[in-house]
Amino acid sequence: MKIEAFPIQRVSGGECRIATPLAQTTPFTRDDAKVLYDREVSGARIDLESVETIYAFEKAGPREKIFFDPRWCKAAILTAGGLCPGLNNVIKGLTETLKMVYGVPVVYGIPYGYAGLNPACGYSPVILDDLTVDGIHEQGGTILASSRGNQDVLTMLETLIRMDINMLFCIGGDGTLRAAHELAQEIQKRNLNICVIGIPKTIDNDICMIDKTFGFETAVHATNPMITVAHNEAKGAPNGIGLIHVMGRDSGFIAAYSSLANPHVNFCLVPEVKFTLEGQPDSFLPMLHDRLKRRHHAVVIVAEGAGQDLIAGERQVDKSGNLLNNNIGMFLKDQIKDYFKRQNFEVNIKYFDPTYLIRGIPANSSDAVFCLLLAQNAVHAAMSGRTDMLVGHWSDTFTHVPIEMAIRERKKINPKGSLWRCVQLNTRR
Repeated sequence: MKIEAFPIQRVSGGECRIATPLAQTTPFTRDDAKVLYDREVSGARIDLESVETIYAFEKAGPREKIFFDPRWCKAAILTAGGLCPGLNNVIKGLTETLKMVYGVPVVYGIPYGYAGLNPACGYSPVILDDLTVDGIHEQGGTILASSRGNQDVLTMLETLIRMDINMLFCIGGDGTLRAAHELAQEIQKRNLNICVIGIPKTIDNDICMIDKTFGFETAVHATNPMITVAHNEAKGAPNGIGLIHVMGRDSGFIAAYSSLANPHVNFCLVPEVKFTLEGQPDSFLPMLHDRLKRRHHAVVIVAEGAGQDLIAGERQVDKSGNLLNNNIGMFLKDQIKDYFKRQNFEVNIKYFDPTYLIRGIPANSSDAVFCLLLAQNAVHAAMSGRTDMLVGHWSDTFTHVPIEMAIRERKKINPKGSLWRCVQLNTRR
């Protein structure tokens, strides 16, 4: 039997020989420290019986010996994709850890994501220091701005070389991490000492191999008062219906966790669980009708990716190649109106779409702590010469995850798992 960590790439000649500038009282992490992937005995037993191996993650944390000499380093930070609570917290955490903990003299902020690494786009880098990032954790959005869309890998690499960048921190979701992986691969082909580290960001919490992403908890917290308002509106009118449309392109974690956080929700619709409108005993509209006849009000929360098979018409793609969803919220609103009109049953629908209100707010205190710890561990990983990886979180521990593994598929709710069972028990009453 052996315990094997998922392989993490190192920059060319990535042997760590330099003493870290961190105080020797720091609890350093050994390179052979691991976090088991299978958290249940049954999963570990299957791996052990089939390949005689138990798989694990490298444990994140500061190393006693590092690869890069901080005094000669230049780092760059970019944010890409949609907005998310906590972006500025991560920028601040990265900047202060690089400059104030390790003593890196130059930290650049790359504006508008990967577009900022393409000179043809006309953007100029900004200098980040303790004064620049002071107080930005209190702001929503990102001080570096963001963008979608692919940029030429060779063009971006030429920019990094010209700027003499040693380490690039890419804060973003699935598309951002794919671009970071391609860039890291090209760097390795050329045997260059430039590391690429990802900090996973998606409000949908849908990146594989990690427990949660920053911003998700804030999104659930911010949805809570909207549910209360929808419930009050629903109770304030005859047969009132509060219909709430939340984010969740491929995964319904925000809708599911919000339903558990605020038990006013009676129906939770997510992309992972198909539903019908009519024609079956458990179809949505007849069940909603039954609820209104019994209680005279109802609250429905729907993730943006739910029920797309019910909506006619083609779906578009965004600049990053993501398939855009049709508006299931407005579609359901119209279908509910039509159904109850045919039933000659009066309803009053109040529609709420807090999507953009949630994306741009500051992180709550719990997310703010999480963002700082992600940032610190990202810098520790970069200083030790690791590359083509992201900082994850697994079994209450920060980990190193190969980007290639994290982007293989989206993390989704298991319709037969404990989370969805809890949602079902907490709704449809």
